[in-house]
Amino acid sequence: MATLVLSGFSQEHATFNHVWSALMLEELYRLGVRDVMVAPGSRSSPLTMAASEHAGLRCHCHFDERGLGFMALGIARGSYRPVVVITTSGTAVANLYPAVVEANLLGVPLIVLSADRPIELLDNGSNQAIDQRDMFSRHTIVHHDLPPPDAEIKAAFLLSTIDQAVDQQRRMPGPIHINCRYREPLYPGNCLVDGSDYLAPLGNWLTTSKPWSDWPTRTAMPTVKSDWKAFAQQRGLIVVGRIDDSQQAQQIVELSKQLGWSLLADIQSQIHFDPHNLIHFDLALHDERFSAELAQAEVLLQFGGQLISKRLTQFIAQQPWQDAWLVDPLPQRLDPDYCVKRRLICQPADFIADLPTHTEQSPWHQLASLQRRTSQLVEERCTTFSELGVCHQLAQQAEGQLFVGNSLPARLMNMLGTHRQTPLQVFANRGASGIDGLIATAFGLSCTCSEPTTIVLGDTSALHDLNSLALVKQAAQPLVVVILNNDGGSIFHMLPVPKRGDLLERYYRQPHGLSFEYAAKMFGLGYSAPNSLDAFSAAYTEALKAGVTLIEINVPHQQVADGLKDLGEEIRGEPREQ
Repeated sequence: MATLVLSGFSQEHATFNHVWSALMLEELYRLGVRDVMVAPGSRSSPLTMAASEHAGLRCHCHFDERGLGFMALGIARGSYRPVVVITTSGTAVANLYPAVVEANLLGVPLIVLSADRPIELLDNGSNQAIDQRDMFSRHTIVHHDLPPPDAEIKAAFLLSTIDQAVDQQRRMPGPIHINCRYREPLYPGNCLVDGSDYLAPLGNWLTTSKPWSDWPTRTAMPTVKSDWKAFAQQRGLIVVGRIDDSQQAQQIVELSKQLGWSLLADIQSQIHFDPHNLIHFDLALHDERFSAELAQAEVLLQFGGQLISKRLTQFIAQQPWQDAWLVDPLPQRLDPDYCVKRRLICQPADFIADLPTHTEQSPWHQLASLQRRTSQLVEERCTTFSELGVCHQLAQQAEGQLFVGNSLPARLMNMLGTHRQTPLQVFANRGASGIDGLIATAFGLSCTCSEPTTIVLGDTSALHDLNSLALVKQAAQPLVVVILNNDGGSIFHMLPVPKRGDLLERYYRQPHGLSFEYAAKMFGLGYSAPNSLDAFSAAYTEALKAGVTLIEINVPHQQVADGLKDLGEEIRGEPREQ
């Protein structure tokens, strides 16, 4: 079988379907793609073969399209490159929907190549044929429904379609969907198809490594110099949401030092554990003195959106800001409470580089001293074996990468922990904040890192993505899955859901009574179920040394709600209920 080579494009292919597939995969390679996710299927055979035969592409396989899509999300986030996902036709494509939604909200460059039947096989009872046109509706940046490969359609049409789609993705990061219709034959026959006459008009493209079209990618950097001096002279507050780049995040720390402004950095910011961050701000907002001092701020400078702390977002919404700026490269509003007065669509590093230099200012506030009481209470309350204790311990002990699950784990990790001297890269799927695909996303991230990866998530989230334990078994570096098993959705204890009769238990919390020991055995993972903080620390230390380990934390379902309630009352100075 002929293969694609990086020094030139092959003229012979299994079928004419394979010619088009090879053209698309080669052009995507030239545009920066290096990883391709492949689900099993027949109609997608031309795409699968073209990907597997390309010397420059790494192919990753998984039997579950939903997990495959989230794995692609993780690889794209960790590698800072677009990632291709190949599926066959029918409901296989629909299983990518949650990952596509998340990629759209986070601005992650996924490229879905879905195989499809030709139009004449729709609406007539043909097997595995559904309407895949615009399958993902408004959740993609670009959608193309390609015609079946035809020698009468110029190859340049196909290449330029790919080029324009990727250019639009660079300008507004998010997922692309290209629906690829193939008529039979889908598999190699007795002889190869000679495509030399069809490909000849491509000229130098056949022997070079450049894309067909040259699209400009630079956009103008918004300037703020004229307004910055007046803005920076006021009492200000810096809030940091999702920032994936640690170096850019560190520049924000330096800016806060220069301005003398307090820093409130989310767990997703990469600087949450920095000594300059008010690490327990979410809990400290229970303290009236801390909140009152924070309210002295006149202006807000926010980097990144999608904050986890509800108390912080409520505080921001209630403040009568003189001015509020939001810096984020995504061209989305990212302003749920409509406080932002100036929206700057750029990287934080570019924004900071454009600012005039100035000498370091003394802090205008006493927030650090006011917060120490909260930090002391956190240390006192997190010494027992509980979700609070485990999350607090994990924040200190984790190495390499930490992926934080949604629902309670994200909130707990955002509240707890202590300042660290060693860096820790932290990720979370906080676009749609769903509980699906978390294990697969974390595994995708682990594929891009030479250090250990830890996943901390709830039991219901783990059950949603149980199939992805088949992926984590393949991890090349130590990978630890910490499951907080409180037997259902214990977050509903903290929400104002109806509690009469069995409404809370049966319809909201939905206890399952399951243990993950047998799941670990089924997928060939190491397993531990510690029953003390010391035992957890020892188990986690051992898990970081080799292989893939599932650590199950079994705790009572009411414990975390009671613990947070008690901690909040102590911070507020209220007498505890006996």
